[in-house]
Amino acid sequence: MKRLTISDLAKAADVSVSTVNRVLNRPDSVRKHTREHVLATAEEIGFYGLGTIESSVRKGRDTHRLGVLLQQGGRAFYRNLGSALRQEVRRRSDNQIELDLEYLDDLSPDNIAARLIDLGTSCDAVALVAAQHPRVADAIDTVAGSGVPVVALIAPLSARANVSFVGLDSWMVGRTAAWAFDNMVRTPGEIGILVGNHRYRNQEMNESGFRSYFREHNTGFTPLEPLATYESAAVAREMVEALFRDHPNLCGLFISGGGITGALAALREADKREDFVAVGYELFDATREALIDGTLKMVISHPLERFARETIDTMIRVKKGGVDAGAQRVALGFEIYTSENV
Repeated sequence: MKRLTISDLAKAADVSVSTVNRVLNRPDSVRKHTREHVLATAEEIGFYGLGTIESSVRKGRDTHRLGVLLQQGGRAFYRNLGSALRQEVRRRSDNQIELDLEYLDDLSPDNIAARLIDLGTSCDAVALVAAQHPRVADAIDTVAGSGVPVVALIAPLSARANVSFVGLDSWMVGRTAAWAFDNMVRTPGEIGILVGNHRYRNQEMNESGFRSYFREHNTGFTPLEPLATYESAAVAREMVEALFRDHPNLCGLFISGGGITGALAALREADKREDFVAVGYELFDATREALIDGTLKMVISHPLERFARETIDTMIRVKKGGVDAGAQRVALGFEIYTSENV
């Protein structure tokens, strides 16, 4: 059987010989769709130079080395987010994406800063979830100073360098949670608020929006000072038990931060109050079950598939634009769940 030539491949792919030559020698000068079409045709007809074309097309594809730092892999929300990010990378066939995803159990600013700087040495763009802290801000500046853009996820971050953001409009989240209490609680009273850490700026904005709603619409409610759980289920449980003990007029609980499984355990053990409302954050197995059994009345959640897609898109966009191109901001619409739609 005659060995197929470049002319044979060009004819089979319905392109010119010069196009095939450019795919082989200068793939960047050929449109991505044409490169992939020539490769598929070469595979189909058994072209002898298939390996050379595959190598050339691979070089012609954009390759993006993306690093992501998430928190505590033992927490269901972050496991689910990590899975969504990996699935999004697998879904994309048009780009070569190398994803370096790491979970951090040690959430100290020093450790986060060290891991961020280390990841920045091997990646084209880095995204992370972190509380605002001078150590973290300095690390962002170090990474950005080396030409690697940084994207904050869930909680906005500030530094001297541009920091992009992908997450919810937290002020709107807080106002929506307040609306739920206003419309579900028949007798206004005190509302407890749990946050993970006062340095998480999204949770600070949640609280700001929460209070602004009541100032505007219903002064009968009294939002209490927020209590920090430090992302610990055990601490959250103690906080909820103390709220019930110290505030007999407690009519609701807004769980705006970490440790929600501990808060749910305390809510289930407390004496049932007919007019008590609890609103939680992020849908996963534990909060879904709490909606079904009535422990929670509503959950506000990130849309994980879209969150993952926008995160990868934003990281590629800032990589291509460079650190001096300006920060990108992507505000996601959030999902609302009750017992009727989980």
